[in-house]
Amino acid sequence: MKAFRTFMVTVFLLSIVSTGAYAANGEKIGYVDLSRLFDEYHKTKEYDKVLEAKHGELEKVGKEKVAKIKESESRLALLKEDQKTVLESEIELLKGEAQEFVRQEQSNLTKDRNEKIREILLEIEKVVSDYASSEGYDIILNDRVLIYGDPTQDLTEDILTILNK
Repeated sequence: MKAFRTFMVTVFLLSIVSTGAYAANGEKIGYVDLSRLFDEYHKTKEYDKVLEAKHGELEKVGKEKVAKIKESESRLALLKEDQKTVLESEIELLKGEAQEFVRQEQSNLTKDRNEKIREILLEIEKVVSDYASSEGYDIILNDRVLIYGDPTQDLTEDILTILNK
């Protein structure tokens, strides 16, 4: 058992040393702040405006549906019993339609948003790959996997400039 532990420690130390040697052999390594690239990319900002506009339109339609329901409910007190029953059925139907409308539209917005996020991330990935290729980088990491990164190896500004051209 002691021999096995010694072997494992030796393998671990060798992997650390060989990893250091890999980077020391002239490999060009950099990293980017992917969250910042995404947030500051002009296409992300433009799409956020589109989403806000869609959300505003849906909110307006939703308020109109709620107003129609409230108006119908306010008429209930003025009606005879047989008419109340009919109107109550209509109100329940309107409420159901309104809930389904909200659920469906939220689902559509979420789907659109997820597709756009994927599209933007693929564009960022392509720009980073092209940059790595043209600048001779062997590895470019996402900063989320780093514990520490030398600030001189942070390529976020360069990539952001390319993205926003």
